[in-house]
Parts: sequence; structure tokens; C-alpha cells
Amino acid sequence: MRINDPVLLAEVTAAFEAYERALMADDIPAMDALFHDAPTTNRFGVGEVLYGIEEIREFRKGRGGSPQRKLGRVSITTYGDAFATADAEFFREGSDRRGRQSQSWVKFADGDFGGWKVVSAHVSLEGSSH
Repeated sequence: MRINDPVLLAEVTAAFEAYERALMADDIPAMDALFHDAPTTNRFGVGEVLYGIEEIREFRKGRGGSPQRKLGRVSITTYGDAFATADAEFFREGSDRRGRQSQSWVKFADGDFGGWKVVSAHVSLEGSSH
């Protein structure tokens, strides 16, 4: 298995960056286009647990946008020709708490950015103790 094929890594990175722009702009159609449209797509957030794309869509419609943030360290890795992970640290405006985001990406036959779509995502904030 080839890890970090340069072409695939560039595709996933472009998709990740597009998602971040959409998130900061509250561009719901763009975010939806980058998540796999299936009941098996899940997102666990800071305060929510969402099973399936319909729950994710309903959450996005009702939240009124994501808190603005700046990314810290980002690590994107491709495995073979159809799977990738993206892990990022972020810092919300007005807070010194570090957030963490993990995404699993799968390459499908259709869509922008080479067909890459999020199939699982997890967002959390670092706590003050263990």
C-alpha cells in the first residue's frame, strides 16, 4: 500500500481546505457536498452526536454557523488510493483552549476534489484536566 501518494494527498488537502472555508462561511451546501450522502456518515461534535447525513444536515441548519477559528497544526495522510485521514488543531476566537478535529475521507467515483468525501468526523475541545 502506498502512503501519501502526492496526487492523492493534493486532492485531499484541497478538499480539506475547501471544507474549512465552507465551515467558516457557514456555506451549508458546500459542507454537504464534502460529506458522503449516506446514513453511515457520522459526526461527533463538542456537544452533539450525529448519526447519518440527515442528522448532520439538521444540525447545520439549526446552529447558525460555526464559531470562528484559526487552524493550528494539520496532518493529512492518504492510505492506498481511496482512504485518508485529516487531523487538525484549532483555536476559536476569544478562547485559548485548543480544539481537535479528526476526519476520515473516502474517495468516491463522483464529486469535486477527486471524489473525496468525509465519512466520519469528530470535533472536541481540550479539557482543563484528565
